[in-house]
Amino acid sequence: MPYHAPMKDMLFVLQELAGLSVVNALPGCEEATRETVEAVLEENAKFCSAVLAPLNWQADQQPGFWQNGQVSTAAGFKEAFKAFAHAGWQGIQHPCDFGGQGLPKLIATPCIEMLNSANLSFALCPLLTDGAIEALMTAGSDAQKATYLPKLVSGQWTGTMNLTESQAGSDLSMVRTRAVAQKDGTNTYKIFGTKIYITYGEHDMAENIVHLVLARSPGAPEGVKGLSLFLVPKFFVELDGSIGARNDVQCLSIEHKLGIKASPTAVLQFGDQGGAIGTLVGEENRGLEYMFIMMNAARFAVGVQGIGIAERAYQQAVDFARTRVQSRGIGGSAEPVAIIDHPDVRRMLMSMRAQVEASRAVAYITAAAADIAHHSQDEHACVASKNFYEFMVPIVKGWSTEMSIDVASLGVQIHGGMGFIEETGAAQYYRDARILTIYEGTTAIQANDLIARKTVRDGGKVAQDIIAQARATQATLANSANADLNIISGALDVGLSAFKEVVDYLVANVKTDARVVFAGSVPYLKLVGIVIGGWQMARAALAAETHLQNGTNDTDFYRAKIVTARFYAEHILVQALAYRQAILFGGASVLSLDKAQF
Repeated sequence: MPYHAPMKDMLFVLQELAGLSVVNALPGCEEATRETVEAVLEENAKFCSAVLAPLNWQADQQPGFWQNGQVSTAAGFKEAFKAFAHAGWQGIQHPCDFGGQGLPKLIATPCIEMLNSANLSFALCPLLTDGAIEALMTAGSDAQKATYLPKLVSGQWTGTMNLTESQAGSDLSMVRTRAVAQKDGTNTYKIFGTKIYITYGEHDMAENIVHLVLARSPGAPEGVKGLSLFLVPKFFVELDGSIGARNDVQCLSIEHKLGIKASPTAVLQFGDQGGAIGTLVGEENRGLEYMFIMMNAARFAVGVQGIGIAERAYQQAVDFARTRVQSRGIGGSAEPVAIIDHPDVRRMLMSMRAQVEASRAVAYITAAAADIAHHSQDEHACVASKNFYEFMVPIVKGWSTEMSIDVASLGVQIHGGMGFIEETGAAQYYRDARILTIYEGTTAIQANDLIARKTVRDGGKVAQDIIAQARATQATLANSANADLNIISGALDVGLSAFKEVVDYLVANVKTDARVVFAGSVPYLKLVGIVIGGWQMARAALAAETHLQNGTNDTDFYRAKIVTARFYAEHILVQALAYRQAILFGGASVLSLDKAQF
């Protein structure tokens, strides 16, 4: 089925919820006018719909291959990536100084969403390159920036993130890849070790691949404090910027996976022929700090991947439900009806729609906060936006990706038996979504971070500030003459009370009963995502009601916004109470059995 970018909803969220006009007024964001944003999104939508989406299913079925250390990507990928780079999409949010377009993160976010809706496997390559660019801009030397950033921003070269090793997994303290300083005055290191799960670690779409590698120097402290970050190119770069000889980096194999099959996931061997040559990024023993710059960028982007794949699953489910005729209507009908007339199919479609819209709004307001934190000249606004952004990243990553699995699963269910058949495409979205809660930090890792670093560290201050802002929205809803808004207000009131009660519980108990508190970490992440999503849906309903009162030529769109927000309040937001119960009272049962009893 063709992909149609949800432009109307994207623009609504940008303008009504994320504060496009506020971002546009920031120093350095003057180009992000409404007219420019619409033009950029329209061009991106055309590219994603016409070039990337048609490759998606075929690439899943015939995903390319590895042979003698070389990876050939799926048919059409190489040409599509060349077109992607030529159009400047890799550089949309990166500085003009290095050849990028310099647009705000808020504008890049819907473009990234469209990219992932159209072709998730393809989109992983630019995602990792974005992270490498962010890391080098923050910690790279002037020479590294001058040599590598223009080529990465242009899409001529791509970037990777090399953390995981077979014995380490998510525990990076176990990393054993070695980096030995050369004594020849070149300020280079020889890298030895094996990295696994390296997305686009080898491919044929760009002329060079820039690996950022976590490794440990001899004599470095044990654990994560002894890790350093190294830049290791696939091909050496000559002084004039041209491509030189091959570095000592080999692709031993690529993984055979449940989903994202057209994205080559490589096992990379460094140093089998004397040592791969790399240069230190920043200072020794600060590698994890620098890598987290890349990881945080990737974590936000993975959350947007979840939104993208859920949107695609929703579109296909709607199309199927409109055309699939089966069974007479519940209220009686002369002939069988399209399944979209059946109440439970409507419920599933509404659940998909409401969750996608809520998660989109949450991601976009988070992107806007990043722009304000980076560009505002108001110190208070910078600090508040930075705190909000950091609080929200694990929610965007964890909640949106968990949502994507649920939504893609509903898509399969709506297709019935045909959803279990590969040819319809519904199964691919389900399979592709399944990795999103795992890579770049599992949902539990995001949830633990949300409790330890984002909630209890400041005594719950940022969380309480968010609750206070949402309370103002809830009060406005309560005072409305619109009955739908009153119902949304009631549900939001209950959700916010649950959120506050849980925050108070975490802050009060984390030091005395940490294991029980962290037993509820994932329920807490889901509760926060659901409630903040409900807040944004409530804001959307208020904005829609204002448009309807002021007169509009698009009444169907705005009425649908209010109906969808009410559905979210009555079917999704109410789940916050169940998560509250599990967090406050369910921790002990998680831990009660002895390990031998499992």
